[in-house]
Amino acid sequence: MLASAIEFSPQRDREAFAEAPAAAAVFLLRGEQGEPYVSKTANLRRRLQRLLAPAEERSRRLNLRERVAQIEYSLAGSDFESRFLLYRTLRQVFPESYRARLRLRLAPLVRLNLDNPYPRAYITRRLGGRGKSLYFGPFPTRAAAEKFLSDSLDLYKMRRCDFDLAPDPAFPGCIYSEMKMCLAPCFQGCTDEKYAAEVGRVLLHLESGGRSLAAELEGERERASAALEFEHAAALHARLEKALAARSLLPELVRRVDRLAGVMVQRSVAPETVALYPVQGGCIADPIAFAVQPREGKPVSMEARLSEALATTAPAPEKVSAVERMEHLALLKHWYYRSSRAGEIFLADEKGSLPMRRMVRGIARVYRGEKEKDFTAETAEIAEKNPGSST
Repeated sequence: MLASAIEFSPQRDREAFAEAPAAAAVFLLRGEQGEPYVSKTANLRRRLQRLLAPAEERSRRLNLRERVAQIEYSLAGSDFESRFLLYRTLRQVFPESYRARLRLRLAPLVRLNLDNPYPRAYITRRLGGRGKSLYFGPFPTRAAAEKFLSDSLDLYKMRRCDFDLAPDPAFPGCIYSEMKMCLAPCFQGCTDEKYAAEVGRVLLHLESGGRSLAAELEGERERASAALEFEHAAALHARLEKALAARSLLPELVRRVDRLAGVMVQRSVAPETVALYPVQGGCIADPIAFAVQPREGKPVSMEARLSEALATTAPAPEKVSAVERMEHLALLKHWYYRSSRAGEIFLADEKGSLPMRRMVRGIARVYRGEKEKDFTAETAEIAEKNPGSST
């Protein structure tokens, strides 16, 4: 499970402490009896000394000196790698309680429930294992997801009620139908085909991140202006501003979950390398140790080496359960929406293509410990040493 192990006994504690590296790591302390102790630390040697050194008199600090027989650990090159390793270790050691131990809070998602005869969209933290429903996220908070969804639905006439409909002309409807903000399938205010078409427009809006409606309104506004229908053009312009405001609420990471793909770049423990974490369908794959400098021999561009590395280690999200996918989305959300995050992520476009040139520059920044705004011509030096690479 973890990469390295050290035998421990109180009689040879100094040798064990000396063998443990003074570096960031995820570790597990295992004894003859009882459950193991699992945690992460920025300095493994110092943490072990605090836990396993002779106990101080009258101290209330946790001391496991007499209970530990083996130390297992894996070094981590970044805070994200530490958390990802800790998640996997806890999931294996404590399958019933790992989520509570990690304090892992599932990410808010927008669900478009296509399994219902009259689909609707709402906020959830759960992914369904089967069915036709589509999910969009992850959002930073439930409030952010609700704000985006509410502002988006204001632009369409899809229902917002949460009960199963049995269309009846005698049904009085609701406030949204009174305000002409819903097609009112509840009292057969529209045909099933018209309601399905409106759901299709909402789906296209969510899949395109709001671009579909903006393009549609811009075209209608231009045609109204050309026809000298200025009042209609002004109304379309006001609606376009609302559409652009709703679109501005959407973070770049929010995608249709089954199409959420990209590559995360993190610092690595191995020298002269960075760690690449492929993301496919919201699932995070095992890291790839990518050498920044090319091997000796025929020069190969960094883009070519990057494409080759990613092509041979693609994740298989279809083998991942819905629960594990939700947890991977939660880990991704926790890292992405931090006020100060280390590393970078590069998301694939609608066709699944990665921005390779930007990734080359991003690898140089992460390797040197720089942020994107600090990137200058000097930080392109690594990429320039690779003939044929584009920076």
